[in-house]
Parts: sequence; C-alpha cells; structure tokens
Amino acid sequence: MKRQPTQELLDTDAGTSAEIAENFADLHFVNRSFGGFTTTEAMIRRIARPSECKSLSLLEVAAGTGQMPKAIQRRMLSQGIHLQISLLDRLWSHLHNGGNQHTSSKNGLHAVAGDALALPFRDQSFDLVTCNLFAHHLSPAQTVQFVNEALRTCRIAVLVNDLVRHRLHLALVYASLPLFRSRMTWHDAPASVRQAYTLREMQSLFEQTDAAQVEIRKHYLFRMGAIAWKKRESPCTT
Repeated sequence: MKRQPTQELLDTDAGTSAEIAENFADLHFVNRSFGGFTTTEAMIRRIARPSECKSLSLLEVAAGTGQMPKAIQRRMLSQGIHLQISLLDRLWSHLHNGGNQHTSSKNGLHAVAGDALALPFRDQSFDLVTCNLFAHHLSPAQTVQFVNEALRTCRIAVLVNDLVRHRLHLALVYASLPLFRSRMTWHDAPASVRQAYTLREMQSLFEQTDAAQVEIRKHYLFRMGAIAWKKRESPCTT
C-alpha cells in the first residue's frame, strides 16, 4: 500500500468551530480506545525505568486541546511518575487559551502557539518532546527536520506516537466511521492511514536524524511508538 499524502480538513480548519470541537472529541476517543494512551505510556515508562525517573518535563507538540497529554499526566501519576506538561500547537483556537503568546492554564499547564518545525524554545528546555498523530502530516524531509528540532529542544528523548499504514488498518477505520461524530473525522481518519508511515519507513527517517539511538515498536491496533534518544543516560528533572 503506497503512501498517499493528503491535506486533511483539520490541517486548514475546514469546518465550523462546532465541527472542529467534535473532531477533537473523536481524536480523544480514538486515543483512549485504540492504543493512543497505552503507546505513549509505554514509551514514557521506557524512558523513566532505567534511571528511575519520578519527574519529567514534557512538551507535547501539535497538542490540539491538550486532552491527550493531560490524560497521560493523570495516568502516569497513578504509576508514581510526575509529568510537568507544556503544550504547543500552531493555533490558539486549538489550545483554547488566548491572550499572550505564553500563558498558564488553571491546572498549571503552559501553552504556546508556534511552529513545530522551528520550536520557540531554547536548547534542552524539556526532558522529553512528544507528539501524537502528528508525524503522518509531515513529508519525509519535514519528519527529519521535526525530530532534529525536537532533539535540540529536549534533554533525553523525542517520542513519536503515530499510526501504521496498512490495508487492514484502513479497512478497520472505514468500519469504525459510524462511531465518529464529525464529518471532518470521516474524511481525515482514512486520509491519516493512507499517509501514515510504516515502521520500516519511520526507522529509515529516524536514522537520518541526529539521534544517538533509535527505537521503534509496533503497539496495539496499528500504532507505532518511536523513540529518538538524545543521550542514553540523562539526569531526571528534580
């Protein structure tokens, strides 16, 4: 199944505010029900376990409304790992914040509107830089650029949680469309699978980056978890 790059409706916000909100709700349902949460949790545990990290600062790129990292923060806390979360998205309307470029929400999360390919942070600003359902929106060259930019910004590793392109996965998505509320999801969900990368393709792209070590694994229901290590051993946030 050849990769088919497609502009998704959410890429250009081609919908009403209500439709976009429904699309984000659908994405949260997909992450909660079909392997999104468990894939990111597994990667964070992989980072934390060797050096017994109990506290990690994390930047979520293309965060949308931030539902995914907030949920992961709660779930990891129950496992004894505290995540200090910051959010970045290209649009304030996605983050549901407003006002100045850099703000804090009521629960202490920082939110920034900015470009994922030119992250507006100093070198080594966070322990981890993560993204979920974002990499398939990028071309191969942009994927390498993003991972390198995220490596610059992190201290330990970059975590990419995304879909695996496969014919069976596409068939499952079509069968699941009645579960979704947004017409945007009906368009974007199949398009996402068609332009997703295989594990072998993602491995090849990560090997072109500045990563010191690369780990890519398949997870539940055609999810992949890709880790680009900056340093194999790094201190935790205190």
